[in-house]
Amino acid sequence: MRTRTLTLAAASGAALLATAVLPTSASGTANPRSAQEGSVSAADLLAKVTSCSQISNGKYKTDDETSATVPVCGKNGAVFWKADMDVDCDGQVTSKCNGNTDPWFQDDTAFHQSDGKPLRADSLPYVVVPSASSIWKYTSSGIKGGGVVAVIYNNKVEYAVVGDTGPTKIIGEASYATAKSLGIDPDPETGGTDSGVTYILFKNSQASPIQSHSAAVSLGDSLAKKFLQNN
Repeated sequence: MRTRTLTLAAASGAALLATAVLPTSASGTANPRSAQEGSVSAADLLAKVTSCSQISNGKYKTDDETSATVPVCGKNGAVFWKADMDVDCDGQVTSKCNGNTDPWFQDDTAFHQSDGKPLRADSLPYVVVPSASSIWKYTSSGIKGGGVVAVIYNNKVEYAVVGDTGPTKIIGEASYATAKSLGIDPDPETGGTDSGVTYILFKNSQASPIQSHSAAVSLGDSLAKKFLQNN
């Protein structure tokens, strides 16, 4: 997991414009999936997270240069935060995620597939949680590897799993596959988005196996319905 700096993002603005058309032609199978996964709408989920009951002992930065403005908030059956999205390409080496495409590439993830291999960022939607610190310890909130997350952006819902851990003071990162599914530029160096992403993590949940996206979607849809009922 890396932290994408604001200066890098600004410097690469021209590159973003130049490559804006790439995702549509990257591969025939990568063309847009449904605007949402499951049967629960983005609007219904967002209506339940309009206010924050802060459970973190402080707030997080979204990048190294920014001030700490993002709290972790508690709800019945879930925790959530609203932040940016940096793109994590860590895990298995692939044509899209490797040391050449990603200056911060690491060939491992905090949580592994059922066969022991690292997760695959370019095909598995996963979210990065901050490593345990005095600000917040994710395990104390019932969050664990493979836990199901509803990621909401631009009126789209994407279900992901908790797949990696990151810096103790920074929040707002998800895998290449998560970004691409939500229509966010997935380039690990220049992609991501500066704001507008809501992450709802369902407590004591676990997709099995962790690498099965269909398992995450099925469980996520069920948990999202329960979330609406209980909040």
